[in-house]
Amino acid sequence: MLRIYTYEKCSTCRNALKFITTRGWQADVVPIREQPPTKAELKKMLNLVGGEIRRLFNTSGLDYKALGMKDKLPAMSEAEAIDLLSRNGNLVKRPFALSAKGGAVGFKPEEWEKLG
Repeated sequence: MLRIYTYEKCSTCRNALKFITTRGWQADVVPIREQPPTKAELKKMLNLVGGEIRRLFNTSGLDYKALGMKDKLPAMSEAEAIDLLSRNGNLVKRPFALSAKGGAVGFKPEEWEKLG
């Protein structure tokens, strides 16, 4: 089953949910701000995106900017970055989806087709 972390006010998240609904896919929808992805899920996604930790961050988000992550992230260890993401769902790029077939951050229909 697909597990998707979303924020209800995010139009990209709503587009992703519409995408999976029109395909009849079952999904466990989780509110990302209240329940961020686990460290294990973040590590799995990091592997799926080729180890590029920055791809897991919502770089256009207010929290990212307020915390000065643009300057801090390059100096952080992978473990520190994963820990931070697991505690602050606003920092995680959304939608964030994992299935038995793979994962995706952000919404690109061609990538999401592979999740079903």
